[in-house]
Amino acid sequence: MTLTPLTSDLLAEVSHGFFTRMVGSSTGIYRGLNCGKGSGDRPAAVQSNRAAVADFFGQPADHLQSVHQTHSAQVQILAAPLTDAPKADAMVTATAGVILGVLTADCQPVLFHDAKAGVIGAAHAGYRGAKLGILQNTLAAMETLGAQRQDICAVIGPCISQKAYEVGPEFLEEICHDAPDALRFFAQGKGDRYQFDLPSYSLDQLRATGVKEAAWTGHCTYSAPDQFYSYRRSVHEHQPDYGRLISCICL
Repeated sequence: MTLTPLTSDLLAEVSHGFFTRMVGSSTGIYRGLNCGKGSGDRPAAVQSNRAAVADFFGQPADHLQSVHQTHSAQVQILAAPLTDAPKADAMVTATAGVILGVLTADCQPVLFHDAKAGVIGAAHAGYRGAKLGILQNTLAAMETLGAQRQDICAVIGPCISQKAYEVGPEFLEEICHDAPDALRFFAQGKGDRYQFDLPSYSLDQLRATGVKEAAWTGHCTYSAPDQFYSYRRSVHEHQPDYGRLISCICL
């Protein structure tokens, strides 16, 4: 299968891709490139999809790495392909040929690259992981491999946008109770509802760390069902499960 992922000019010096659901072996509600082993999709279809992603980078299937994501701030440093999937929500490496892949379906996939040091990172950042510091911890882990944050570019891929991310007052309180300035990432919705701007929240965090550049691709997972899987959309449509998008980077 021929894959054509979304890419960013900020990461032009490294192989990377924010893969859409378009083109893939999965069918039914998972139609397309579902790469989530934890979904209820046929294992053979998921394996075929992940092998196609690895092949896109010119690597064997076992070089495509992913972790057991738990909405944490834990980062895994890789020197070689893993034999299991430890609990973490980000990975970093300076080893060529290791593909770092994160799975999302509304949360943010964030890819990092220091072209001078030859260090890459990939993070899964929902609101909880972002609040806990997954993005800052990914940068710190990259620095242990020789990266310098002033040389790091970070790109947020397709995720849920503010217009689609309705939350309640308890969510606002969770985000803002120890960071009142975060109120600026909420817009008033209907009644006691708010609309949360997750990518702007994370871009603000990234820029505050002093990275070279940070950007969002601008794609909303909820609003484009033909392109992206969305957990929230699957709930609203009363579907029993949902596919997972994969975003990858490889030296």
